[in-house]
Amino acid sequence: MTATTPTPTRSAGTSASTRLMWAILGLVLLADALDMIDSTVTNIAAPTISADLHGGEGLIKWLGSSYMLAMGVLLVVGGRLGDKFGQRRMFLIGMGGFTLASAVAGFSPDPALLIVARVVQGAFGALMIPQGMAIMTKTFSRDMLGKAFAFFGPLLGIASVGGPILAGFIIDADLFGLSWRPVFLINLILGAIGLTLAFRLLPRDDGDRTVVVDGRGSALLGLTMFGLLFGLVEGSTNGWTAAPIASLAVGLAAFAAFARRQTTASDPLLKPSLLRNRGFGSGLVVGLVVFASTSGLIYVLSLFIQEGLHASPRTASLALLPLTLGIIVAAGACMALIKKLGRTLIFAGIAVVLAGGGWLLALVVHSGTGLGLWTLAAPVFVTGLGMGACYGTIFDIALGDIDPDEAGSASGSLSAIQQLASGIGSAAVTSVFFTTAGAGLGHAMTISLIVVLALGAACLPAVALMPRRAPEETGH
Repeated sequence: MTATTPTPTRSAGTSASTRLMWAILGLVLLADALDMIDSTVTNIAAPTISADLHGGEGLIKWLGSSYMLAMGVLLVVGGRLGDKFGQRRMFLIGMGGFTLASAVAGFSPDPALLIVARVVQGAFGALMIPQGMAIMTKTFSRDMLGKAFAFFGPLLGIASVGGPILAGFIIDADLFGLSWRPVFLINLILGAIGLTLAFRLLPRDDGDRTVVVDGRGSALLGLTMFGLLFGLVEGSTNGWTAAPIASLAVGLAAFAAFARRQTTASDPLLKPSLLRNRGFGSGLVVGLVVFASTSGLIYVLSLFIQEGLHASPRTASLALLPLTLGIIVAAGACMALIKKLGRTLIFAGIAVVLAGGGWLLALVVHSGTGLGLWTLAAPVFVTGLGMGACYGTIFDIALGDIDPDEAGSASGSLSAIQQLASGIGSAAVTSVFFTTAGAGLGHAMTISLIVVLALGAACLPAVALMPRRAPEETGH
């Protein structure tokens, strides 16, 4: 009897441990889904929110950009704070703050408070998101970690589809007469579930108080992004007066100071050796341009469908479904191809985006606001395929030439660039759309597409400077 007792005990312990890891994975995926949904819902909800709060073009531009600005600026800092004070503590603070900020957003009576709430959402999201991966890396077995990575792509793809569709159906349903507000208020339920699970599941850790967080560098990066975004939005909305021009100048000066800080700080946000790595630097440039241009395209395409083609929010969300399906299909296929084809996939992805965008441009030039939604389905799907090929490979390839001890800093920097690029792109391309809308929304969409296609073509030379292959361990 004593000889056989240890076996079931170990099996039971292993089973309990496996169940705990699956539960933690579910919690981390919930947090990432919350971020993905809230970064995409305004693609559909922005026109309705702006009309209800009388926010005009400025509110439409800031709704998405403000969230992604805060997220991008603080994402790397959030990871460092988790190392310093403990991942569990930072995850709970991030989830709690995100949930409360969602309530403020949902009940906001005016545009100003709504934008502040979106910034706070992004800031607390930046505290929450990095902790999940760190907790998994510390507590999961190698086999379980591989299984966990396999869930991220499909789930985030579903969340990116679900966000706009959810927004469209909620707005059209007008639940309790609240119009767009449940788009944010639903986070109260999801956040409460997340907090309950986090308290029960996440392992306690005290962190390492010797970890240094570069507050000055973070502040300079924040000033850079705010100056550039405020200048773009204000200038394109109210005219290029002294205020937006000064804001752009302050943003550029802050960027120069930030770059200088990275070479002088004892523990900078971005290691100087990464900035000297040609392959990684090229990947940053390509990622910045691709994510900025494509996120801007998605945003103005939603505006064009609703404002130019007079589609309801629900219909607009369904019209964008082929694009997201294309992203999911291509991103999934590239997981199996990235080791074999390397950076060739990025060339192919950008080429397909250019083909799909060119097809859209031809349709808009020919028919303007007389386009049928079914006519858009095929070119939108093709554009999504190109985006998915890029999204699934740019950052993996960019890590191909870095040293293993730089991987953490590099990955955090790339994630931050993705968020910042999305915020810049939404503001910049939307600014082009509204600036040229005086000649008609068909004309505005035409010019916006030309800008997106020009940006895509311009970054092709930088792809040739990226590493040929992803790191050997990249496979998730």
